Amino acid sequence: MSVSDNMKGAALMSGSMAGYTLNDACMKALAGDLPLSQAVFLRGVLTCVMLYALGLALRSLTFKLNRREWKLMLWRSVAEAGATYCFLSALFNMPIANVTAVLQALPLTIALAAWVFLKEPLGWRRLVAILVGFVGVIMIVQPGGDGFTAWSIYALVAVGFITFRDLVVRKMAPETPSMTVALVTAIVITVSFGVASFGVEWAPVNAWNGLVLFLSAVFIFIGYLFAVMVMRVGDIGFVAPFRYTGLIWALIIGLVLFNEWPGALTLAGASIVVATGLFTLLRERQLARRLKFED
Repeated sequence: MSVSDNMKGAALMSGSMAGYTLNDACMKALAGDLPLSQAVFLRGVLTCVMLYALGLALRSLTFKLNRREWKLMLWRSVAEAGATYCFLSALFNMPIANVTAVLQALPLTIALAAWVFLKEPLGWRRLVAILVGFVGVIMIVQPGGDGFTAWSIYALVAVGFITFRDLVVRKMAPETPSMTVALVTAIVITVSFGVASFGVEWAPVNAWNGLVLFLSAVFIFIGYLFAVMVMRVGDIGFVAPFRYTGLIWALIIGLVLFNEWPGALTLAGASIVVATGLFTLLRERQLARRLKFED
């Protein structure tokens, strides 16, 4: 694997994280102007159109799947919808960097859940790293502290939903197109929030809100497009750690756009979570190489 390919992969992964984080910033900017269900529904309509167009362009859409795959896809979509609701609820009421910092625990929760429920191997070094990482999460959330609110629980529940979602993905057949999964998930989320918006009084969408919604859809589309592209270039073991650039983006955006900056304890906790997550990824890479060598 050439260095140039790895650098391209790192750039694409960083760009993907920037796209997702900018989408979060756009949605946060709509807080107080549009109800959550209305905002997600309108963004979802635009996102579905873009994903469908991308799928046609890449010729990577197929709906001829067996019942098992459709069932798994439905469970994944439900988990994604739950994660979207909890994450955006927290985002509307918390600093963007704090919410993003909590989500950095995902590599740890996924590795632990895969060990518990899917019987995937987990050595004592990674297990200790996960436990230390959870200490970092506690430092971010600060239960019982002045900065702790119910919205912190929403962020943690979002982590749970995303962890369940990724466990479901591991059970899906490799030949199931990721574009089909993404489009179906986007449709389920859009329809779900559209139905939820029936009981909510819609707010008028002015030119500014319309522009922010459009940008939100574009950014989340770019995030997904780059995430698809990154799987085709570079060594995933080299590229994966660049997921943590999302936290850097969140810190910058939070400061520049929302005048937010996490406290020292939150930053320390985020550093611990990132460090243990990087260690976990490094160990997985080493074990994968060892197994490949033994085979």
